[in-house]
Amino acid sequence: MEKDKKAEVTTEVEDTRPEYMKKRVLVPSITAIIFLICGIFYSIHSVYYKSTDDAFVEGHVITVAPRVAGPVLNLNIEDNQEVKKGDLLLEIDPNDYKAKLKETKAKLEEAKAALVNTENQVTRSLSDLDFAKAEFDRYSKMYKKGISSKQDYDASLNKLTSAQSNNNSAKARYDEISASIKRLEAEVEQDELNLSYTKIYAAQNGLVTNRTVEEGNYVQIAQPLFAIVPEKMWVVANFKETQIANMKKGQPVTIKIDTYGGKKFKGEVDSIQRSTGARQSLFPPENAVGSYVKIVQRVPVKIVFKEDISKYNIVPGMSVVPEVKVK
Repeated sequence: MEKDKKAEVTTEVEDTRPEYMKKRVLVPSITAIIFLICGIFYSIHSVYYKSTDDAFVEGHVITVAPRVAGPVLNLNIEDNQEVKKGDLLLEIDPNDYKAKLKETKAKLEEAKAALVNTENQVTRSLSDLDFAKAEFDRYSKMYKKGISSKQDYDASLNKLTSAQSNNNSAKARYDEISASIKRLEAEVEQDELNLSYTKIYAAQNGLVTNRTVEEGNYVQIAQPLFAIVPEKMWVVANFKETQIANMKKGQPVTIKIDTYGGKKFKGEVDSIQRSTGARQSLFPPENAVGSYVKIVQRVPVKIVFKEDISKYNIVPGMSVVPEVKVK
C-alpha cells in the first residue's frame, strides 16, 4: 500500500515553474527551428536561382546636337514630348547658309565660263602649233637643200617653240580651271548639306528628355541640345563572378522593379559580357602589384523583357532585382 501511495504521489507532480520561464525555453526553440528551415530553404533556392540587387534598367539615349552653328529660329518640342521618326524638331536660322550657297554657285558658274574660254584658247593654240610644225618642217627641208636661208629656218623654229609654249600654257590653264570647278562643285555640295543641317529631324521614335535649348539660343556645332529615349528597355545586372557559372543565354528571369514592388516582370538572359565591369572601366585596376588584394568581380549580364512594358513608367536608371533560374 505504501509503495502504491508513493507511486501515486510521483505521478501527480506538476511543473510548478512560472509561465514566463516556460516561454523562455519554448521561444528560442521555435526560433531555432524556423531559422534552420529558412537556412535549408535558402540553400536549396540559391542552387537553382541567382539574384542580385546591383542591377538597373538601361536603354538607348540618343543625344541630339547640331552640325552647324547659328541662332535657333524654331523649336517644335517640349520636355518629355513624344516624337516620331522624321518629325522636325528644331530649325536653325538658314539665311547665312543660303547666302554662302548662292555665292559658291556664282563662283562655280564663273569658273565654268572661264573654262569654255580657256578651251577655245587651247583649240586655237593647238591650231597654231600645227601650223608652226608644218612651217618648221618645210623650212627645215629647204634649209637642208640650201634653198632657204638660216634666218628663215631660225624664225620658223622660234615660231614652233612659241606655239608649243602657248599650247602648254593653255592646257595648264584648262587643267587649273577644271580642278577649280571640281573644288567648287564639292563646296556647293557641302553648302547644300550645311543648309539641310539647319533643320534637325527625329532619328527614332521616343520621348524628349534633358532639353537645354530655347528658341533664340545661339547653338554651336556638337553642342548637346536634348536627348531622345526610345521605348525599348532592358536590364543590366552585375552578378558576382561566382554566380554565373551555370548562367546561359535564354534562361528565364523574374524581374522586380523597385517602382512596382508587387509586380514581377518576365524576362530572359540575352547575353553575358565578355569581361568584368572593372576591366572595362576607364582606369582598369593594375593587379600585378605587391599590395594586391583579391576582390570578387562583377560581370554585367543583359536581361531583356519578355512582355509588353509600354503601359508602365519604366525608364533608364531604375533599380531592379532580377532572379535567374540557372537550373
